[in-house]
Amino acid sequence: MTVVRLTINGRVVSAEVEPRTHLADFLRDHRNLTATHLRCEQGACGACTVLIDGQPARSCITYAALCNGAEITTVEGLQEDAVTVALRRAFSEEHGLQCGYCTPGMLVTARDIVMRLPDADPARIRLELSGNLCRCTGYVGIVRAVRRVLEERRRGEIPDVTYKLAAIGPVGARAAVGDESRATPVRAAHVADEEIAPSDTFGLGGRPPNVEIRQSFTVSRPPAEVWGFFGDTAAVVRCLPGARLVGQPTPDRVDGQMAVKLGPISANFSGQARIERDDSMQRGIIMGAGRDQAGGSRAAGETDYSLEPTGDGGTQVSLTIRALLTGPLAQFGRSGIVEDLVTRITQTFAQNLEAALSGGGAVDAPPLDAGALVGQVLWARVKTFFARLFRS
Repeated sequence: MTVVRLTINGRVVSAEVEPRTHLADFLRDHRNLTATHLRCEQGACGACTVLIDGQPARSCITYAALCNGAEITTVEGLQEDAVTVALRRAFSEEHGLQCGYCTPGMLVTARDIVMRLPDADPARIRLELSGNLCRCTGYVGIVRAVRRVLEERRRGEIPDVTYKLAAIGPVGARAAVGDESRATPVRAAHVADEEIAPSDTFGLGGRPPNVEIRQSFTVSRPPAEVWGFFGDTAAVVRCLPGARLVGQPTPDRVDGQMAVKLGPISANFSGQARIERDDSMQRGIIMGAGRDQAGGSRAAGETDYSLEPTGDGGTQVSLTIRALLTGPLAQFGRSGIVEDLVTRITQTFAQNLEAALSGGGAVDAPPLDAGALVGQVLWARVKTFFARLFRS
């Protein structure tokens, strides 16, 4: 059991929780805050959205233990909040709710839009709401309600509000300060990214990862040939789905981009990496970091790789991937999903590598369709569940 100290809707709470207990389960089962709804339990539908240190986050895939020292606000804690009061009225009068199941999470996200994006147009509102799914309304009334409250705020009919980032942030996105107390310094929304992590930092920089995965695959070509191919950075990148180089790589620095789409979240990472190789041992390490300017997601990671000969003259490539995801994409950091996705990406890379080695040149990998990969992952799990069910 792990002891956590949280401030929930303004009230300090200390409790013992199992490390695997998700925040949504803790709020519902231990605090009786049942307006936080659970539906997909995969971080995709948004019904469980709450505020962690003032920012929306998926509570169904956030461990309660990781929120130690944070301030949690559920929709019950927004009863007297001026923006939420206006949104509740607008949702009712603009027909923005029907069954009501998605409404608590939708209100939390809508409040964030009103506070953070005072000039949002309908297209931006729809983009920001894309992580909250509704089966009933068709979203027209919801968008209309958010626009109405934005207009009310511009007319001065709602008390002025300020959007701030707290020191911990959703899903542990920033380092906690002073674990002995919830009180932490508040940072303004315009804080430079460089203050959170230096732009010249490659890899994790000593920070603990929240994702660690081991993978391996084999190709039919001998290690010397594979190792030589790995020395051509441009050729390797062309085999990796969704990746492309920006400029010419140098021996100590690679600039590139990686496009990713996971469920409702799209990200286009720009970043840098450094590659270190040991020719005698045929081992290497790739250390990189990048960020998505539009969505605020950030990633840093280190990948160790090594080559070993197989009995049939081929090569086994072993990978250890350690990564730290922060921002919206961290909501998909549940290890099972991430590991399944990495497995499929690795398989695609291995196929492209085999084709490139067999054909004597690199191939252009298709863009990374992680959304389709998520569907494959979930479908595979459904089939496995029913196979076990009928065997028992």
